[in-house]
Amino acid sequence: MERSLATPADAEIILKLYDLRREALMREARAWVTGEFWPSTAEEYFAVGSNPADPHNAYVRQVVGYWEMAAAMVLHGAVSAELFVDCNNEGFFLLAKFAPFLEDIRQRQPTFLQKTSEMIKRFTSAASKYEATLKHVEGMRANRRKQEPAQVEYAYRQNS
Repeated sequence: MERSLATPADAEIILKLYDLRREALMREARAWVTGEFWPSTAEEYFAVGSNPADPHNAYVRQVVGYWEMAAAMVLHGAVSAELFVDCNNEGFFLLAKFAPFLEDIRQRQPTFLQKTSEMIKRFTSAASKYEATLKHVEGMRANRRKQEPAQVEYAYRQNS
């Protein structure tokens, strides 16, 4: 795809997306989803992502929904793809984080991170950023396996 200059309106959207990420609850949700939530299977993902009783369920839905909304803006031409890719990484990080079992998640949730995936297929800059992010996440995952002797369980247990 041919590279074009972003407009001031594109910059405003990028800045608004940044402002939304700074909201206190969104920051908390992003910190948990990107830093603490490292499922290794689709079932571990669903133990949180599809379990309204889990206290972190809303975090997962909020963060994934936010980045899918942002990717949809790119796909529909509301914001420059090049500028978006240059200014954002977290959506690509999420896709890379869930990549090892993405197809298993999509068996139950066919649209899971679909807009982010479509953006990667459509824009070479997005594909390049995703590939670099995927390598980084694979390294992070390997380091986590070395540091965590016991497997984390994400199933939320209610007190009876």
